[in-house]
Amino acid sequence: MSWSNMFDRWLPIFDFPLFRLGNTTVTVATLVTVLIIVVATLIVSALVGRWMERVARGRHVEAAGSVAVTARLVHYTILLIGFGIALHTAGVDLTALFAASAIFGVIVGFAMQNIASNFVSGVILLFERTIKPGDILEVNGEIVKIRELGIRSTIGRSLNEEDLIIPNTVLVQATVKNYTLRDSLYRIDAPVGVTYGSDMAVVRSTLETASKTIPWRSQQVEPAVLMKEFGNSSVNFSVCVWIENPWKLRVYRSNLNETIWWALKEAGITIAFPQLDVHFDPEIERSMTALAQA
Repeated sequence: MSWSNMFDRWLPIFDFPLFRLGNTTVTVATLVTVLIIVVATLIVSALVGRWMERVARGRHVEAAGSVAVTARLVHYTILLIGFGIALHTAGVDLTALFAASAIFGVIVGFAMQNIASNFVSGVILLFERTIKPGDILEVNGEIVKIRELGIRSTIGRSLNEEDLIIPNTVLVQATVKNYTLRDSLYRIDAPVGVTYGSDMAVVRSTLETASKTIPWRSQQVEPAVLMKEFGNSSVNFSVCVWIENPWKLRVYRSNLNETIWWALKEAGITIAFPQLDVHFDPEIERSMTALAQA
């Protein structure tokens, strides 16, 4: 039996009508076509997901964070398009379905405004990539290391080893400092005040030498010593040192303060503290002297 004879024999089976759906007669061929579209949609979705993971590994992006959520969104989008084409092929009127889903979407949108806002903010963060897992941020005055980017919220870790759940709208709508957006350089300022009787040239030289001997400072930027102001009881300096790991700023700041303390102590320079001079009128002074002698 030739292929043409076999095809002519099986062709009536594919044209056999099964049922009507609206104004469309669903045949065996229609069901086969719908099945092929669904299978092809699943295959394309899986291939796109694997492609995104390969690209992410090439760009050194953690797949467990933003890539996983982005791949999930693309997966749902492809499924929605593919199943829509399959339903249209089967004769389902998508116009009425879209109208009903639009009304339902409006109702759900009013009821879930905050969730929807966080969802959209999460999508913006994933595509803009201004905030990534591992970044160190300052959010609402607190320094946080980003652990995981979610579609509704972001997980961060504070300096006190506390896990913070941050709504994505906070990261999108508020002003957020990202210490590692373009580089990881961070400046530590250590204020110190010395007495007015100190030799200011020796003070500057001592502070500059102390700051340059710190082993953990960044070699990209030289330390800076600034005379900031003349205070009530001291001449105030600021020692500026740059580091490459902002997450350890508290430890580094403590170490910098200790280094300054011992350097000034070895140089014989007195760190100033608030003082108050009290002057009495002559009559009061004589009265206090007589009272002391009595």
